[in-house]
Amino acid sequence: MQHNEKRWQNLGFQLGAVVLALLLTSLVILAAGAPPLDAYKQLLKGAFGTKMNVADTVVAWVPLLLATSGLLVTFAAGLWNIGVEGQIILGSIFTTGVLKLLQDSPLPPAFIIVLAVLGGMLGGGLWAVLAGVLKTFGGVNEIFGGLGLNFIATSMTIWLIFGPWKRPGVGSMSGTEPFPESLWLPTLPGLRLSIWAVMLGIIALVVIYFLLQGTYFGLKLKAVGNNPRAAFLLGIPTWQYMLLSFFLCGLFAGLAGSLQVVAVYHRLIPSISSGYGYLGLMVAMLINYQAFWVAPVAFFFVALNIGSIQLPIALKLDSSLSGVIQGSLVLAVLVVEGIRHRLLRK
Repeated sequence: MQHNEKRWQNLGFQLGAVVLALLLTSLVILAAGAPPLDAYKQLLKGAFGTKMNVADTVVAWVPLLLATSGLLVTFAAGLWNIGVEGQIILGSIFTTGVLKLLQDSPLPPAFIIVLAVLGGMLGGGLWAVLAGVLKTFGGVNEIFGGLGLNFIATSMTIWLIFGPWKRPGVGSMSGTEPFPESLWLPTLPGLRLSIWAVMLGIIALVVIYFLLQGTYFGLKLKAVGNNPRAAFLLGIPTWQYMLLSFFLCGLFAGLAGSLQVVAVYHRLIPSISSGYGYLGLMVAMLINYQAFWVAPVAFFFVALNIGSIQLPIALKLDSSLSGVIQGSLVLAVLVVEGIRHRLLRK
C-alpha cells in the first residue's frame, strides 16, 4: 500500500513538472511574439511532417542516445564527465584516420568500416581515460579536466581539416575530402538514415541498462559513486572502477563520433559533435540517471531541435528558441524535484 502511494506521489510530481514546463515554454513563446499552439504545431511539423523529417530526427537521435547511455556509467560512479563532447570528437577523428589510412587498401570495404568504427570507439575511450587519469593521479577535477580536453579536441579537428587532412589545394570549413560511397554505412533510399546506426544505438542502450541494473559490476560502480571511502573499505578498487567508467563512457561517445563520420557526414567536419555531449548531460540529469527513460527523452529533445527549423519559416522565429524551450523544461523538472525533496523531508 505504501509503495503504491509513493508511486502515485511520484507520478503526480512528474505531471506537475510537465504542466510547469508547458507554462514556462508558452510564456517564452508569447514573449517571442508567437501563439504557443501554432509554435507547437510547427515544431511537430518540422520533426514529423515528412518522411525526410522523421529520418533526420532519428539520425540525430542515435548519437544523443549513445552519449547519454555512456554518461549513465560515469554518473553511476559519481563522476561528471563533461569531457564527453571531446570524446565524441576524438571518436570521429580516429575513425577518419583509419578510413584515410585504409581507403586505398585491398581490404573489403565492410571490414574497413568495422575497423574504423572500432578505432573511433578506442579513440573516445582513451580520451576519456585521460580525463580520469588527470583526476585520479593529478588531482584535477573531472569537470575542469573535461572542459580543457574538449577545447583541445575541437582545436585538433580544425588543425587537421586545415592542415594534414585538408582538401587538395584548399582548406575548407566544409571539412575533409568525402570518402567514397563504398565506405559509407548503407542508408535507406533517398534518406540519410542508416538502420545499422540505429541498431548500434539501441544495442548500446540495452547493454548499459543491464550493466547497471543486473550485474555485480553495476552494483560496485554505484557503491563507488555513493561512497568511495566505504566502497574502498569493502574491498572495491575505487580508482580502477572510476577509470573503467570513464573508458566505457568514452567507448560509447567514440561510437557516436564514429557514426557521424561513416553514416551521416562521410567526412570530418568542424562541428562533428553537434553539441550532443552537452545535450546528453542535460538529458541524463532530466531523467534522474534512469536508463529506462533515455530513449524517449532523448528522442523528444532531438525532435525539438529538428522541429525548430520550421519556426523561422512559418512564424519568423529564430530556431534557437528550441534551446530556450529545452532549458525551460529542465528548469521546470529541477524546480518540481526540489519541491518534492523538501516536502518528503518534512
